[in-house]
Amino acid sequence: ISVIIYYLNMFRKILYIQLLIMAINIFNFSVLQADEILEPFDEWIAHIKQLAKEKGISDKTLASAFLNIERNERVVELDRKQPEFTLTLDEYLNNTVTKGRMNKGKKYNDEYNSLLKKISNQFEVQPRFILALWGIETSFGKFTGSFNVIRSLSTLSHDLRRRDFFTEELINALTIVDQGHIEASEMMGSWAGAMGQNQFMPSSFLNYATDFNNDSKKDIWNSQSDVFASTANYLSSSGWNSNQTWGREVKVNKKIDPKLITTSAKSIDISRKIYEWAELGVVNLDESKLPDVFIDAYLVYPEGENGRKFLVYDNFKTIMKWNRSLFFGISVGKLSDMIEYH
Repeated sequence: ISVIIYYLNMFRKILYIQLLIMAINIFNFSVLQADEILEPFDEWIAHIKQLAKEKGISDKTLASAFLNIERNERVVELDRKQPEFTLTLDEYLNNTVTKGRMNKGKKYNDEYNSLLKKISNQFEVQPRFILALWGIETSFGKFTGSFNVIRSLSTLSHDLRRRDFFTEELINALTIVDQGHIEASEMMGSWAGAMGQNQFMPSSFLNYATDFNNDSKKDIWNSQSDVFASTANYLSSSGWNSNQTWGREVKVNKKIDPKLITTSAKSIDISRKIYEWAELGVVNLDESKLPDVFIDAYLVYPEGENGRKFLVYDNFKTIMKWNRSLFFGISVGKLSDMIEYH
């Protein structure tokens, strides 16, 4: 009997502990839920206004920027939507590096030749890369976005998923309006807040946008000179080398140590001189020898060992600062080559 009583007491203790743990977990979950309940949108906007005032943004700017503002549920939907499929590199390039886009790039290269040369000389960035980024980002200014940037960023700032990031970008956007570059009602862009013909986020605008035509406004929406100069300034400030290109597509005729191969845009660190890659069996796409030059290069397999292969240079890493995607970087490089050489 004493043994039975002992085990009954043990069972009661274990049951008590389990119930206590469950109670604590339920309490913690309730606290988390309470923390994640969104405050009303108008209360959040009042908070943003106070933050902006502390940053020196004028009441006039805040009044115009938030006039009749409402949360945009379509923006939240787009932010949370996951892509249903992944494009292959060939599919991606077929969409971004087209013959039509090449022809337009050549046309604009002729049309803006004098302007592009001036900007190229000042910022030391080849015109073909300015044109390629313009073409891929907004199809040469044709598709710049139909969302009001202040409303989009206010919505994303109010949402909890990336609140800190979008709050900072919202304050940056308000700063741009306050500086007189554009009216809040005319500040249009993508649902995520990327603006103008080169799709700068507000932070990039503040860091790199350039008033090349000296009209006291940095206008990446309507001024071609400001658009081109801002793109060039971004690349130049990010480490661009005008004496080099972006890279080239290659073939690999020997087995190469996987540790030397880059397969992710997160880390492009393992380099060898071009002649060293040649010694390891890397050749041009037409099987000809690589140039015997003493510059760093990185062997990139964007789709693994069975996919297409590329030898890229430090300028490619600079393009990665614009958009951290191997596919994007390759498309910019490919389009720039087509505009210049095809």
